[in-house]
Amino acid sequence: MDQQLTYESAYEELMQIAQEIENETISIDLLAEKVKRASELIAFCQSRLRSTETELNKIISQMENKPEE
Repeated sequence: MDQQLTYESAYEELMQIAQEIENETISIDLLAEKVKRASELIAFCQSRLRSTETELNKIISQMENKPEE
């Protein structure tokens, strides 16, 4: 996976691959490679979403448990 990959760039690349497959503009010779890359991008995006959700839940929990001043 790319070192500089962001959620937005991964999502954009995934949408590009999906569009190529949907429009049948992708060569059959590249199809397996593109599907593999799409799988990697999906896993990356899911991981980023899970870690962001965990972080947000921690922040919310801290806010709820913080005594009022």
